[in-house]
Amino acid sequence: MNDEWSALQTMRHLVFVHDSWFRRCCLGSTELFTPMGIGTTAEPYRGAHGLDLSLDPALDEIVSVRDAQAAELEAWLDEATAVQLAAQAPVPDDDVWPPYARGRLVRQCLGTVFNETFEHLGFCVRDLDLIEAQDAG
Repeated sequence: MNDEWSALQTMRHLVFVHDSWFRRCCLGSTELFTPMGIGTTAEPYRGAHGLDLSLDPALDEIVSVRDAQAAELEAWLDEATAVQLAAQAPVPDDDVWPPYARGRLVRQCLGTVFNETFEHLGFCVRDLDLIEAQDAG
């Protein structure tokens, strides 16, 4: 809507956010990102580290990935301690997104995951309200 991402694209972006800001920055993972994720438009990161921009996954496939990511985050949060959250993020020393995460705390990186999720939910709710208003008018 209004030249912005669709709800499916937004959910795919959140797949990327989880992989980059949670798995890489909070867990120190060097695994490739989930191919369906939609990342930053900045080069050289746009289609890097396992992202496949040619994919067009169905809603149920995206929801399945997001459900698994939510379960992974929830399980980690159940065990996380204040010491872990206050530690420097174990961002791998490579040239993979996000380049500016080094030096941040785990809680700051986790905050990015929560902020992105909250902001994109707001976009979806706004768009649904606009669609509902158009249908009613």
